[in-house]
Amino acid sequence: MAITLTESAAKHVNAFLTNRGKGVGLRLGVKTSGCSGMAYVLEFADQVNTEDSVFEDKQVKIIVDAKSLVYIDGTELDFVKEGLNEGFKFNNPNISNECGCGESFNV
Repeated sequence: MAITLTESAAKHVNAFLTNRGKGVGLRLGVKTSGCSGMAYVLEFADQVNTEDSVFEDKQVKIIVDAKSLVYIDGTELDFVKEGLNEGFKFNNPNISNECGCGESFNV
């Protein structure tokens, strides 16, 4: 499987990277958090570590550490606007349940 981006997500990530002026891509991972167990971590990546997996979709490199990949493999990252709110949305096929606020999940 792989980590993929929608056109909207790729457009926003590329714009953020261009405005930032540096970085090799987007690092996606998970951390223990919230009432359901895990939460996503999304940050700019300035380097790729030897244990990382690198996926490239729509000219964006997505970097994932080995520990996180088992929880997010197959995830599609989208960027959505709902009313006055906008942000990244994770379409993760591995989720078994998530908390009511959508901040954390379990597999």
